[in-house]
Amino acid sequence: MTELSIRPEEIRDALDSFVQSYEPGAASREEVGRVTDAGDGIAHVEGLPSAMTNELLQFEDGTLGLALNLDVHEIGVVVLGDFAGIEEGQTVKRTGEVLSVPVGDDFLGRVVDPLGNPIDGLGEIKSEQRRALELQAPTVVQRKSVHEPLQTGIKSIDAMTPIGRGQRQLIIGDRQTGKTTVAIDTIINQKRNWESGDPDAQVRCIYVAIGQKGSTIASVRGTLEEAGALEYTTIVAAPASDSAGFKYLAPYTGSAIGQHWMYQGKHVLIVFDDLSKQAEAYRAVSLLLRRPPGREAYPGDVFYLHSRLLERCAKLSDDLGHGSMTGLPIIETKAGDVSAYIPTNVISITDGQIYLQADLFNANVRPAIDVGVSVSRVGGAAQIKAMKSVAGRLKLDLAQFRAMEAFAMFASDLDPASRAQLARGARLVELLKQPQSNPYPVEEQVVSVWAGT
Repeated sequence: MTELSIRPEEIRDALDSFVQSYEPGAASREEVGRVTDAGDGIAHVEGLPSAMTNELLQFEDGTLGLALNLDVHEIGVVVLGDFAGIEEGQTVKRTGEVLSVPVGDDFLGRVVDPLGNPIDGLGEIKSEQRRALELQAPTVVQRKSVHEPLQTGIKSIDAMTPIGRGQRQLIIGDRQTGKTTVAIDTIINQKRNWESGDPDAQVRCIYVAIGQKGSTIASVRGTLEEAGALEYTTIVAAPASDSAGFKYLAPYTGSAIGQHWMYQGKHVLIVFDDLSKQAEAYRAVSLLLRRPPGREAYPGDVFYLHSRLLERCAKLSDDLGHGSMTGLPIIETKAGDVSAYIPTNVISITDGQIYLQADLFNANVRPAIDVGVSVSRVGGAAQIKAMKSVAGRLKLDLAQFRAMEAFAMFASDLDPASRAQLARGARLVELLKQPQSNPYPVEEQVVSVWAGT
């Protein structure tokens, strides 16, 4: 029998050859989680120990979700899409990405959802640039004081509570008092600036519709299109039929689109209609995620929800291109109660408020602005000199008229000075009335106020 002999050198060479030819790419390691329960747009997932807060997760059917709660044994996920197909036991994977939306000039004239997908049937939006939804607001040294006027075309606002580029001006009032109309008229008034072609004058507009009826959003789009204002406006729509997660994210989507233009040195006007519904959506999400409720069942960080959003509206310094983003948040009150939780929160964050009163609206005083409560903390810095000179006493005269009017209801005989003050106040009220979708150029406003006062 032949003796089998293997030399050690052959064994060593064979092992070296095997090690060099081995490719580890065939083996991979991936974290996988499992859905423990799902419903109402929220899923709870166990596993995924390396998941980060606000990270995008992918479900088995390709639907994305946002990791909001990182508990000891499970993750609370807001489902971004149709959650009907998500069931217990399905696998969930990490993406390693945070939520972002496409941005750019291609969004002008379009209606998109909170993920940046077009929903107006006009085709795909081609944009290679993206921007994260959760971004730090400009710091103190990156800002400049508000000093440029943003004309609304509404006499009572431009004369008494002026708005500057980079300001946050709250529009507050009961339902059906004309809050959306004020915001839409402000957007329409930017048409002359857009048609001028001057980049320093042009204002790109964003209208964020939160929790509204689909027919209402379509009506707003039709109004803007009819006025020729849709070409410089983007509508971010999260209608009432959308899940609470979409309504919570919609304002941040609009803000991300606007910040892209702001950091390019352009001017932006963004309307949040309205933040009351965003707060209610966030309350629903938080309760479904089993977070502890606070006042009025809102979570403890509901103030931060709005502050981190509205602080992104700013006038940037010259070093950053002197762009601006002006915010017009809208808050709906109940029975005129401005001391409720959400209204007081947003009032403390913003640079002033325009208060619309139901009694004035029903008395056909439109826009129904209550002069005594409305204020702009920027003031004359956001007015042109001509308007500042003719409208100096207008706010005081109207406030005195309202006080005298209430007194005159119970007085049978008034002295001539009081009757003259009442007559003058009535003329001023008529002077400041204005039809819907008919903003006035600032030159006409100055002449009108000068002639009436």
